[in-house]
Amino acid sequence: MKPILLKSIGKFLNLVSLFSPKLSGKMAIKLFSTPQKGKLKNQEPTLIKESKKRIIKYDTISIMTYQWEGENDTVLLAHGWESNSYRWKHLITFLKDLNYNVIALDAPAHGNSSGQVFNALLFSECIHVVAKTYQPKTIIGHSVGGMASVFCQYKYQLPCVKKMILLGAPSNFVGVFDRYSKMMQYNTVVINAMNNYVLEKFNHLPEYFSAAKFSEEIHSKGLIIHDKEDSIIPYSDALDYKKHFSNAKLISTTGLGHGLKSEKIYNSILEFLNA
Repeated sequence: MKPILLKSIGKFLNLVSLFSPKLSGKMAIKLFSTPQKGKLKNQEPTLIKESKKRIIKYDTISIMTYQWEGENDTVLLAHGWESNSYRWKHLITFLKDLNYNVIALDAPAHGNSSGQVFNALLFSECIHVVAKTYQPKTIIGHSVGGMASVFCQYKYQLPCVKKMILLGAPSNFVGVFDRYSKMMQYNTVVINAMNNYVLEKFNHLPEYFSAAKFSEEIHSKGLIIHDKEDSIIPYSDALDYKKHFSNAKLISTTGLGHGLKSEKIYNSILEFLNA
């Protein structure tokens, strides 16, 4: 959405909060959880057509998965907000050429998966059922896909997952909510109502959902890659992970932004996979 439209929506919800704080919080969370992009609307790219597709169910959601078969270790790819599995096209080709068994999934309300809402906790459950099916040795998550992967491994401690790679991943809900609230220019009533909504739905306030702190309980080896000039997820989130994820290494880049797509990144990933 354009900034002027976002500000207009923010002003409207601030107005709603004067009459019904609870409703304003519910509406703000719904907006936050409803992707505007990420669906595959046009003809599927050749790389996607060449994959072996399989739908895996989580609750009422049909999760589309793609497999590029190989004899090497299995790697699971989890994309981020308003994206889909095709965002991995260069990495998929890179790993496929090295005979890795590559799996990618479309998040709820993204790509070819069903659903209308998305959040990191829901995505973590979808990653879990896909990981149980394909038994990956490594999970690679970009942005909120990295956060969701941490939530998944913290909760389920899947023994097959020996390594995790987090690319530009947010480390906590508080920071994500704060950036969203500032972008929308919400008042404190709306912000407090959002926090209360999370408490009612997930039994915890946003500050509980710290992927960085959860990583303390993860025994998998970790690789954190984050660009110092990331304008979407601040570099401080990478330092937050580094502080808590004791079994992880941090690689810092400059000039690659949030996308982190480069041959240098792929070679760092390969080195970690082979270690």
